[in-house]
Amino acid sequence: MVLSRGWSIFLTGVGIWTWVIWPRFAVAIWKDPRSWSTGAIGDFLATGFLWIHALLIAASLLIGTTVGVLGVRAWRAAGRRADDQAP
Repeated sequence: MVLSRGWSIFLTGVGIWTWVIWPRFAVAIWKDPRSWSTGAIGDFLATGFLWIHALLIAASLLIGTTVGVLGVRAWRAAGRRADDQAP
């Protein structure tokens, strides 16, 4: 499959956006009293609320990283195609 430069920029942007947004969300979840059994931040026992959100965040970062890498690879491939077609 051949992607245009525009699509490769979009995919790379999605990957970057993922790494900008999700870590901030992870910090908010960590500081949420619902994440800890006693409501004290960093308490010994994490609740299901924290574990589920940690799983969602990890999956989103993995997917975002994959999409970003595909975008970078598509950008490079488009550059090689342009070099091959140059007179």
